[in-house]
Amino acid sequence: MVNSGLAAVLAGGVVIAYVSLSDDGAGAGTSRTSTSTVQRGDLAATVSASGSIASAKSSDLDFSTSGTIQKIYVRAGEKVGKGQKLAKLDQTDADATLASATASLTAAKYSYTASKTATGHTTASIQSAYAQYLQAKSTYASAVTALDNTILYAPFAGTITAVNDSAGDSVSGSGNSPSSSSTASSSSSSSSSSSSSSSTGVFELQTLNSLQVAAAFTEADTTKLKVGQSATISFDALTGVTAKGAVTSIATTSTTSSNVVEYEVVISLTTRPSAVRVGQTATVAVTTGSAANALYVPSAAVTTAGGQSTVTVVKNGKNVVTPVTTGVKGDSGTEIKSGLTEGETILLTTTSTSSSSNTGGFPGGGIGGGVGGGPGGGR
Repeated sequence: MVNSGLAAVLAGGVVIAYVSLSDDGAGAGTSRTSTSTVQRGDLAATVSASGSIASAKSSDLDFSTSGTIQKIYVRAGEKVGKGQKLAKLDQTDADATLASATASLTAAKYSYTASKTATGHTTASIQSAYAQYLQAKSTYASAVTALDNTILYAPFAGTITAVNDSAGDSVSGSGNSPSSSSTASSSSSSSSSSSSSSSTGVFELQTLNSLQVAAAFTEADTTKLKVGQSATISFDALTGVTAKGAVTSIATTSTTSSNVVEYEVVISLTTRPSAVRVGQTATVAVTTGSAANALYVPSAAVTTAGGQSTVTVVKNGKNVVTPVTTGVKGDSGTEIKSGLTEGETILLTTTSTSSSSNTGGFPGGGIGGGVGGGPGGGR
């Protein structure tokens, strides 16, 4: 009888301990409530992505003919105007070719003129002289063009960001490689088409007063974007420095990075802080919606079901579920167009989580060993 009584007492203690541990575990992942108030202010909804600063217009400049560079007139970092002379090749051969072509043209022109007035001239002789004149004229024009091609001019106003050759170097004459809408590298790309390190011409020319960022936005965020939307650009290397911008283009085809579908969006800077440089990493926040002087509540206070949104208002100690009409869902709250007034107290419901994996049982699992049993599980 004594043993049975002790067993009953022990069993009761174990049950009490188990219930206590179970209560502690149930506290994790449960809903908690708090209150807030309906406020008035400005709201903005934004979507963000990263990229790097690039020139909106750049070009690798090279001679269109082969030769040896005789002189370079500009240096890296220098601003140039459209049509300004940048460099010149050795013109010895071009000058000789033009001189010969000029002499041949003069002779052919004289022969053609003489053939028309010469005694006993025939139609055939005139036509032959005229054909020789046209050939000489074409050769002369080619010689003039060849001489012109020994001088490299700036195709547009900008800044020389790279000089890759010097006097005495030979060039193959690959011509210019312009990019009127250079693509800035997004966060998923490791290079930029406007980077001077990728320049293949004698010079790289960029319009540094016209900058842009190409950033990769997720497909969900891209659906909220439109050309013309305003943006704020911040810079990883420049604390507290921001610039204004606007969306200028949205890609119609996607790319996939780490199983995430993205679209490249180009944002042109409308203001440029003096410290901003091409190649710097930037974060773009595009404003997709806004509401000025609006009533708003924390977004967690709004519940939507069946197309109807509600907010729980605390009135006289009671919780009253109130239908509301919502507007912009901004970064700091959701706009309330009707249903609430400024200053009203509202209920917030949040779910707390715990990193504990306690399931309410004893370490090792269950109430092991049986009631009254020792470590061996015996009676």
